[in-house]
Amino acid sequence: MNCHRINELLELLNQSWQKTPERSLVEMLTVIAQEAGHQDGLDNISDDTLIYQLKMRLEDKTAPIPGLAKDSEEDFKAAILRARGIQS
Repeated sequence: MNCHRINELLELLNQSWQKTPERSLVEMLTVIAQEAGHQDGLDNISDDTLIYQLKMRLEDKTAPIPGLAKDSEEDFKAAILRARGIQS
């Protein structure tokens, strides 16, 4: 893992950990892994999973998933016409 990703992970973990400071690091990581649906031990969880889950913990529960928000369309009819090359 490069320095940028380590710093990002630590920053996100710090923000989330401040909400429940009574937990130990292992407890905190276990909760995050469980929220992400990770079934194996902590030694098998990827840094991508941790970073993504920590980001999602900070988002509003009704907010769209970050990677999908850019692809959503408010007006379905306009999106279909645009996909067919017809500008409305």
